[in-house]
Amino acid sequence: MKIADNASIDDNPHGGGEIPPRTGLTPDVLPEVQESAKAENLQSGVSTNNVPSGKVLKTIKLKPKDVSHWYALRVTYGREKKAYDYLVGKHVEAYYPTIKTVKEVDGKRKTVEESRLPNIFFARGTEEEIKSFVYDNINLPYLRFYYKHTHTGARIMKSPLIVPDNQIKSLQIICEKEGSDTLVLQEEVTKFKQGEKVKIIEGDFVGVTGIVARYHGQQRVGLVIDGLLTAVTAYIPTAFLEKIL
Repeated sequence: MKIADNASIDDNPHGGGEIPPRTGLTPDVLPEVQESAKAENLQSGVSTNNVPSGKVLKTIKLKPKDVSHWYALRVTYGREKKAYDYLVGKHVEAYYPTIKTVKEVDGKRKTVEESRLPNIFFARGTEEEIKSFVYDNINLPYLRFYYKHTHTGARIMKSPLIVPDNQIKSLQIICEKEGSDTLVLQEEVTKFKQGEKVKIIEGDFVGVTGIVARYHGQQRVGLVIDGLLTAVTAYIPTAFLEKIL
């Protein structure tokens, strides 16, 4: 794995699109920020250093394209590592899930690192920042957004898939535990889409948040990244779980 810094509980092609109504696990609530103390008050037109008593400062909602998010990106012909390296070289924070496997190369057994999500990796930035790479047909002609689709009446709207920070963190933790009966599937596992939300507070998977359910005969925690993948932990004892209200 590479990352650049820049059910109930029991014992056992290019560019962005319109921002649709909230669906699935993708957040659409953006943080609000207050104007700088030296900025001019939008309501009164006076410096906030001299705001009359009782005046309420107006807050500004950041536009979706002005806020940094994790975006799922896809490439063609298995060039995710190449695209990842290019973005990191441009000081973009990116995450490329990998796994080590043993293969026979020229008659010899060799440990190689492969993508855990063929043709997929993640990058963090504003939509416009990431779009500048998606639109770079000279250096990255094989890079695209991974799109989510939303039905609005008879229309189908598409927009770049935003992955919440907590899901990227949980995915990183699960992918780090190679050889521990974890699963990362490029499909949605229905039982991990709805159910009891929990956070793992002890053990190898501490920090993972998701849905608890029995899967392959064991109690596990899984998260579904909208339409893209399902990541599932190994067995988790009930004592290691905390409900999320």
